[in-house]
Amino acid sequence: MTKTAEPEHSAPSGVRLDVWLDVACLFKTRAEAQRACSGGKVDVNGQAAKPHRLVHVGDTMTISRPMGRRQLIVVKALAETHIPKAEARTLYDDRTPPPSPEEIEMRRLERIYRATVTPARTPGKRERRALRELKGKV
Repeated sequence: MTKTAEPEHSAPSGVRLDVWLDVACLFKTRAEAQRACSGGKVDVNGQAAKPHRLVHVGDTMTISRPMGRRQLIVVKALAETHIPKAEARTLYDDRTPPPSPEEIEMRRLERIYRATVTPARTPGKRERRALRELKGKV
């Protein structure tokens, strides 16, 4: 019997989008990255991307963030396993333009508004049901 040669372990040619977003610390968890991809919040090279799409070095991503902000990312390296956060930041080049003074002021006002509007207690059983009904999650 002849022994077949094992393939050498080299750098991956592509990594799942949801895994890469999680490893690069652009989302807190892989599940959160999957929800963002499925919800159309992540575009790769100008096209809406599904979580299973393979990411390659040089791909350009646009991530929609809250309050209409958009984060522009260029993939510099690939990784499939978690690495320290400082190293994770080297996986991509953030090309998001700096916010204008108007945007900074708008964010500040939004933070102040949200701090005053938040409820002082958690909703009760009836309130949770009413909130679920309003959101369409029966």
